[in-house]
Amino acid sequence: MLQISKQKHPDHVTLLLKGQVDASNSIKLDEAIQEVINENNQNILIDGSELEYISSAGLGVFMSYLEDFQEQKIQFVIFGLSEKVNNVFHILGLDQLISLKANKEEALQMIYEA
Repeated sequence: MLQISKQKHPDHVTLLLKGQVDASNSIKLDEAIQEVINENNQNILIDGSELEYISSAGLGVFMSYLEDFQEQKIQFVIFGLSEKVNNVFHILGLDQLISLKANKEEALQMIYEA
């Protein structure tokens, strides 16, 4: 099960992911990201502190937007991942393509420095 809540801020939107992202609900994640992009080109933070599991389908959602983020100059940062979930990104080499930060403070610092 996946719950996504959205917090709007003046310069970014935070999506809090709670539960598990798998093939059956990755479309929900895709729709949430697309909605933020469509509303306005704000930076996007993904709060993964309550994310228990992510499948290849979930990772694919993030990967499918990387080019869009670059073209639209959207900063995209994932923070707060558990060691288990973080290892999935690391093993697949996605930590080289997606900005992963330990906490919200580091994620915000990255956005403000860009």
